[in-house]
Amino acid sequence: MSSLSPIRPKNFREQIYFPKLRSRVDGSAKITYGLTQIRGIGQRMAQAIVKVANINPNMRIGALPEKDINKLEEIILNPTGNGIPYYMVNRKKDLRTGEDLHIVGNHLEITVKRDIDRMQRIKSYKGVRHRLHLKVRGQRTKSTGRHGLVVGVMRRRFKKGEN
Repeated sequence: MSSLSPIRPKNFREQIYFPKLRSRVDGSAKITYGLTQIRGIGQRMAQAIVKVANINPNMRIGALPEKDINKLEEIILNPTGNGIPYYMVNRKKDLRTGEDLHIVGNHLEITVKRDIDRMQRIKSYKGVRHRLHLKVRGQRTKSTGRHGLVVGVMRRRFKKGEN
């Protein structure tokens, strides 16, 4: 009886693998939530992808046919070319190419690491803050962010003659 329910049809898959993105998604999740399991895709981007793909957002991602999954993957790989506005991508005016890109998966981690290394190399303010393991985005530091450091009053060292 469960195979005939609208949530789990006969061709239902527990996990969906996106080969070009190299990521797995839980098949029992709804489409918008399932797409957020891919690193680099948030809630708003997932909603935009589902809207552009013209797929019912209440369906489970494991119940989608293969052509719809390929369509979703194509939109994720090239969002601005498929009708998603440029202001929704996570990398506007890339330093190397000058294009609006949306980076997902392992490429996102590599790109962020490369950006931080570049800031440290050119010794920008943010790079110096990263190197010193301090807060970078203007947060207060007088009373927060003290983990990992020695907190409290430093004692004077005893001289040999004292005691």
